Amino acid sequence: MDKMLEYGPDLGLPFTRAMGKGLFEIRAKGHAGIARGLFCTISRNTIVILHVFIKKTDVTPKKELGLGIKRMKEVKKHDI
Repeated sequence: MDKMLEYGPDLGLPFTRAMGKGLFEIRAKGHAGIARGLFCTISRNTIVILHVFIKKTDVTPKKELGLGIKRMKEVKKHDI
């Protein structure tokens, strides 16, 4: 978390990846497989996890990305 405060949400690979329009993907690997979390920021020090899923292909599925974008718009609209 300290690195995100220092450098912002786009730490770069292998930690995070910018997905565009303020949406980011955080990357995690474990024994059960590869997990991804989609998140955005609503201020310099507030990160909102929007959606987490198990990634089964090399490309982030459009369904998962679409849900992350939808939730990001809702969060930013209401400025939680």
